[in-house]
Amino acid sequence: MRYAVLIEKTNVNYSAYVPDLPGCIATGVTPQELEDNIRQAIALHIEGLRADGLAIPLPTSMCEYIEAADGL
Repeated sequence: MRYAVLIEKTNVNYSAYVPDLPGCIATGVTPQELEDNIRQAIALHIEGLRADGLAIPLPTSMCEYIEAADGL
């Protein structure tokens, strides 16, 4: 499955969360470290849901970049 991941740059690192997997978050000092960590977080989150006998949410969130209107 392919999940949308929202990535934010903070003053000291990067953080990410998966909207379709509430509570699935990760941080990293570099973008590559963050990517590795969020992949692991997704895998562990899904493993935990399975272990608890819970349904795995299907990916439904989408991401799109929108250009700001001129003059803004």
